[in-house]
Amino acid sequence: MTSLAEMLMGLERVDPATLAAPLPSSLGLSHGPVSSSSSLTTPVAVSHPELIAAAASPSSPIAVFFFGPPVARKASSNRVKHVRKSTNSVLAGTIAGAMEICITYPIDYMKIQLQLDARSTTPRFKSMADVVKQTFQNHGIRGLYRGLNVAVLSPKAVVRFGAFEQLKKLNVNEKGQLSSTATFMCGLGAGAFEAIFAVTPIESIKIKFIHDLNFSEQKYNGLFHGVRSIVKQQGLKGIYQGVIPTVMKTSTNQAIRFLVVESLKDWKKKGDPRAKVNKGLTALFGAIGGIVSVFLNTPLDVLKSRMQGLEAHKYRNVVHCAYQIGRKEGPLAFYKGTLPRLMRVPLETAITFTVYDFVMELLHEHVWEHH
Repeated sequence: MTSLAEMLMGLERVDPATLAAPLPSSLGLSHGPVSSSSSLTTPVAVSHPELIAAAASPSSPIAVFFFGPPVARKASSNRVKHVRKSTNSVLAGTIAGAMEICITYPIDYMKIQLQLDARSTTPRFKSMADVVKQTFQNHGIRGLYRGLNVAVLSPKAVVRFGAFEQLKKLNVNEKGQLSSTATFMCGLGAGAFEAIFAVTPIESIKIKFIHDLNFSEQKYNGLFHGVRSIVKQQGLKGIYQGVIPTVMKTSTNQAIRFLVVESLKDWKKKGDPRAKVNKGLTALFGAIGGIVSVFLNTPLDVLKSRMQGLEAHKYRNVVHCAYQIGRKEGPLAFYKGTLPRLMRVPLETAITFTVYDFVMELLHEHVWEHH
């Protein structure tokens, strides 16, 4: 209930000139003196639409008195919308990221094992099927999920989509649209944020856990023991090992994927930013973006895996790592793991883009509209 003090403060905001202004003659009312026969306590029923409209106007004295200045209400409304959209983005990114990781992890495990196999003459694994066979023989089915407990903690999808939405908001034109160049740069920036704040520490630990399976005596007995051992032996450098190739790989990944997906969505929407894209098409567009990114930046992915493995000490830096791979293993070594990437990445991008859009629409249309 509004207190008397608040009502008086509200009255102070009303311009006296507004109250003293004559009412429109069309309302059939006047400022004339009240006749002696009129009762001051008798309510007057007014149903004229112009009077009602005047009272309902955001800048009318009545509206200002009860609800405050319209500028303040608009600012408050914008803040609420921003908080809601940010909340939607966090929830959608969390759900999309968790689903993608749990579904595609065994394929990621196979890719990393093939990329870590640095032997050029007698490789440990002959193919993806051989990775599965040896892992199952030596470690059981759980071996294919080695490092999943680390990967599922990664907030990479949250950071990726959240950063892209913020960068997009800063670069859209007056129609709410992004140019192709702006989309690419927003994706590049989102990927860089993702690499620094989410991907590098998680990937570095995960790859070390997977690489550890290739040795007769394993170093890590579990998640907490492994992280503690890495920090104790290598410090924070061990957690952020390979940050440069990770930023290079992840930023180009997301730049390519967002450019492809957003361009295909714009093509489907035919210039109408309010139009919706069928979720089946969103999944297809995401898969196409994933395929393009695989062929364009797998060499960076190989460098990232080598720089984050347990034998990363053999390389002085990214350039030295690339030189050693090219000299000892040949140029085709930069495309190790391409097949498992082609199996995993299109599925990953299809899941994340589709689930993210679905959850965002669900929250917007069925949660916030009722509050």
